[in-house]
Amino acid sequence: MKIDSGTTAWMLTAAALVLLMTPGLAFFYGGMTRAKSVLNMMMMSFGAIVTVTITWMLFGHSLAFTDNPSPALNNFVGGFDALGLQSLVDTATKDDGTGMPSLVFSMFQMTFAIITVALISGAIADRAKFGAWMLFSVIWATVVYFPVAHWVWGTGWLNTMGIEDFAGGTVVHINAGAAALALALVLGKRQGWRKEPMRPHNLTLVLLGAALLWFGWFGFNAGSELAVDGTAGLAFLNTQVATAVAVGAWLVVEKLRDGHATSLGAASGAVAGLVAITPACGFVDPWAAMVIGLLAGAICAYAVGLKYRLGFDDSLDVVGVHLVGGVVGAVSLGFLAAYPFLEQQSEGLFYGGGVGQLGLQVLGPVAVGGYSFILTWVIGKIIDRTMGFRISTEDEVTGVDITTHAETGYDLGTVHASGVSSPNGPVTAPATKKVDA
Repeated sequence: MKIDSGTTAWMLTAAALVLLMTPGLAFFYGGMTRAKSVLNMMMMSFGAIVTVTITWMLFGHSLAFTDNPSPALNNFVGGFDALGLQSLVDTATKDDGTGMPSLVFSMFQMTFAIITVALISGAIADRAKFGAWMLFSVIWATVVYFPVAHWVWGTGWLNTMGIEDFAGGTVVHINAGAAALALALVLGKRQGWRKEPMRPHNLTLVLLGAALLWFGWFGFNAGSELAVDGTAGLAFLNTQVATAVAVGAWLVVEKLRDGHATSLGAASGAVAGLVAITPACGFVDPWAAMVIGLLAGAICAYAVGLKYRLGFDDSLDVVGVHLVGGVVGAVSLGFLAAYPFLEQQSEGLFYGGGVGQLGLQVLGPVAVGGYSFILTWVIGKIIDRTMGFRISTEDEVTGVDITTHAETGYDLGTVHASGVSSPNGPVTAPATKKVDA
C-alpha cells in the first residue's frame, strides 16, 4: 500500500509530542519532591526512556501487537513475529488502510509504554534505589504493560469483548496507578511521613511540567486515531475542554475546602482532566467531555487525600490522580459514549445503549488494575528481597541525590558566600550603607 504522507507526518509529530511528555513528567514530579531528591526523581523518568525503548525494540512491540500462534495464549499475550522490529522494516505500511509505515506506528506506541512506566515512579519518590528501579522498569514493562496493551489494543480478550479505550485510560493510567499503589506498599512510608513537612520544593517546575504534559497530550489523544480526520479533531478538542474544566473544578474544591486555590492544585487538576478524558476523547461529544473534566477535577481533588486515611505513602499522588482519574474516564464511556464519526462504536446508556458496554467499562479497570497490582507487588517483593529496593535510612535522610548520584539539584554555595566569584578570584562584596532609622 502506498504511504500516506499526511498521516505519516502527523503520526511522526504525535510520537514526538508523546515522548516529550516524559521529560515533562520529570519536571512535574521533580518539582513536587523535596530539593534533596529532585535529580533522582527526574532520573527515574529518563531511566524509563532508556529501558523501555530497548525492551520495546527487542520484544515489546511483538508481545503487544502481533498474534500468538496459540489461540488460547493470544487472549493474553502476543507472539514473536516482530522481535527486533526487523519484520516491520520489511513492511512498508500497516495493513489497515492508514497508509502509515509500520515503524512509525511502533515508535508511537513505544512512547506510550515509556510514559506508563515513568508514571509509577512518582509513588516511590525519595526512597528507591536507582538500580532497582531500572531493573523493575524492564520486568514490569515485560510482564505487565506489554500483555495489557495486547489485551486492549491488540487481539487480546478485552479487545475481543469490545472494551473501549481510545488512548490509554485503562492501558496507561489505571495500569500505572494500580502499580504505583502496590509499589508504595512494598517500599513503605518515607522517613518522617506525616511528621515532617514534605511540600513541593519548586512549584515553578511543577507548572512547567504540567504545561509540557498538556501540550504533549494532544499527540497522545488525537494521535491515537492514527489518521488525520474528524475523530482526531474531536479528540483534540475534547482534550482541551476536559482539561480546562478539570482545572477549574479542582480549584473550586480547594477554595471551598481549604480557603485557597493553589498553583499545585491547578497543575494537578490539569493532569486529572487529561487522564480522565484519555479513554473517552474520541468517543464522546464535547459537552460530555466537559462533564468528564468536571467529575475528574472534583473527585481527584478529594481522592488525593485517601492516602492519609488509608495509611499508604503515595508520594506524588499517582493513585489519586491516575488510578482514580483513569477509572472516572473509563467508566464514563458506559454512560456517555456516542459515535459522531465511528458507526461501529457501542453507545453509552445516555445514548440508548444497554448495560453491556457499561459492564465492560467496569470490567476493564477491575481486570487491568487487579492484574497490575498483583504482578507489581510480586515483582517489587522479589527485587526487595534480593538486591533491595529501598535506600538506607541514612541515605534517605541525607538525600538520594547526593548519596546515589553524587550531585545536587541546586548549587547554592555562592549565594551565601561573603564574596562574589570572578575570573580573577573572589571579589569582596561592597559594604552596605548604614541608614539611620
